[in-house]
Amino acid sequence: MARQHERNQAQDEALIEEARAGNRQAVELLLAKSLPLVYNIAGRALDGHQDVDDVVQDCLLRIVRGLPALHSPHAYRSWMVAIVVRQVRDWMRAQQQIRTRQVDIDHAETLTDPASDFTALTILQLGLDDQRRELAEATRWLDPDDRDLLALWWLEETGDLTRADLAAALEVSSRHAAVRVQRMKAQITTARQVVRALSASCCPELADLTAPWDATPSPLWRKRLARHIRDCDRCAVAEGPLVPAEHLLAGLPLLAPPPGLHRAVVHASTHGTPHTVTGPRPGRSRGDRRTRRRAARHRGATVSVGAAAAAAALLAVVLVADHRAAPATPVAAATTPGPAPSSPAPPSAAAPTPSSGAHPRSALPATTPTPTPSTAPSITPDGKKGVAVWTFSGADQALTQAHPAWYYTWSAQNPGLSGRGGPGFVPMIWGADSVTPQALAQAGQAGPYLLGFNEPDMASQANMTPDQALALWPKLMDTAAILGSPAVAYGGDTPGGWLDRFMTGVQQHGYRVDFIALHWYGGDFTTPDAVAQLRAYLEAVHARYHKPIWLTEFALTDFSQGTPRYPTDVQQAAFLSAAVSMLDTLPYVQRFAWFGLGTDQSGPGTTLFRAGALTPEGQAFLSTP
Repeated sequence: MARQHERNQAQDEALIEEARAGNRQAVELLLAKSLPLVYNIAGRALDGHQDVDDVVQDCLLRIVRGLPALHSPHAYRSWMVAIVVRQVRDWMRAQQQIRTRQVDIDHAETLTDPASDFTALTILQLGLDDQRRELAEATRWLDPDDRDLLALWWLEETGDLTRADLAAALEVSSRHAAVRVQRMKAQITTARQVVRALSASCCPELADLTAPWDATPSPLWRKRLARHIRDCDRCAVAEGPLVPAEHLLAGLPLLAPPPGLHRAVVHASTHGTPHTVTGPRPGRSRGDRRTRRRAARHRGATVSVGAAAAAAALLAVVLVADHRAAPATPVAAATTPGPAPSSPAPPSAAAPTPSSGAHPRSALPATTPTPTPSTAPSITPDGKKGVAVWTFSGADQALTQAHPAWYYTWSAQNPGLSGRGGPGFVPMIWGADSVTPQALAQAGQAGPYLLGFNEPDMASQANMTPDQALALWPKLMDTAAILGSPAVAYGGDTPGGWLDRFMTGVQQHGYRVDFIALHWYGGDFTTPDAVAQLRAYLEAVHARYHKPIWLTEFALTDFSQGTPRYPTDVQQAAFLSAAVSMLDTLPYVQRFAWFGLGTDQSGPGTTLFRAGALTPEGQAFLSTP
């Protein structure tokens, strides 16, 4: 992993050197890599003000023009972040001067609106739910001086900045930065309590207190409301437990900037003049502002109708401009299933000889060299729908025809699969024997996502205790920016079960799990009942851990009699269609993968392709969005 990090760093430094030398293609690629980070820092610091695009463009122009003076490519990221923070502060000072001069009301309306659009865009685009949504809304209540710190700390917790980057951008020591972060976190905790109490609307005294309030979040009203909440039994009941903010932020991707912004920056950097950003941008008028305030007051200061509409308009044209693909919308659902079938063995294990009518679930061989990463940014198709893939004749052609949004192979690599249809490959560390420097390097190269151990609760699969998995978990955390839990075969919602003990250990050790991976196999072949059971299981798991879910294996298979029993192809296809429709409605289900792509064998099963032909299940898969 360390070697892989060094190789990536060397590639980045080589790109920076080429950009410093005036290579236009290198400049454009460097801008593409830098833009999402700059956009997120400025957007959060300015709270979605309509000048965000202009500030971002100015920041990147200064970065491009200052490249020749950069003393070391190794210092690029800290230097870049410091430029953004300085530009944001300059903008804020300019706005403060406008405010103090008390210019005409039309000009004053361009000042930062606390109920603005960047928070709403965060909630809409990332599909935030429950406490993550409350946390995003709570950021509107911070003191003005903490807004740039919030932008940096948010990105530190999501893994896009380091504490050294944060301290360098603030031009303070790491120790001083830690003190400032702790103070800001205390403000956020108070603000989260305020957001929850306002949303609950269960306290008449709180309603009386907020009667003269214009529903605009502010530090003054945060303090007033917090004093009441601390002394109020009703509001204390509504408050409930708060998950630490850093646990909620870990694993969230960057918001993607508007596509026109990248074009504008490239134009300006090559022509030397600013360029107008095309496409919808959230604007403000006095009437809009009054409407937002009335709506926020009516709904307890949650995301206002005006802000959400503006964010939705922007979201409609947002493309992922980062050099990695952002995760799709979250996944969920279902009842406790029976044990899942055996998943593929790790790459080092011998492939079993399949018997008639059984799934050939051997792992893909580990002989193909690790693919070299492309020099251009890679964008995978949007969508939750994926598929599990094992070795069979025609697998690459079948994968192209199925055209899932993503796939995995129970391995850290995808040998023999070109993915010509554009699906994104997600690596897995299968079990304890797979935690090798080679496999970790392959998984890191295929990132940013990583699936954890496969069915560790099954003796025929990874076969690990929670303590054994926890002992190896830091190596997986070092490998991937977005890491999924081990995927248990069953009982993910069971108190004291394998997953519950593992997640308890994660919390005790301060480890990171960004989403929950699950398997589900239903023995009830009646479509409405099976879909309801799947949904109930996912809902129970989500209620227990409050994390996004990836359903990485699912199908109808009855294991209650020992020998697998399958429904007819028509029944399986009906379930697939109905289940996909249900899963698409669950905001916490980020991705799901059908089991599986295909087999060389004939007979009953669950695959999309069988003996080279598309099955009814495959036709159902192709017909779903």
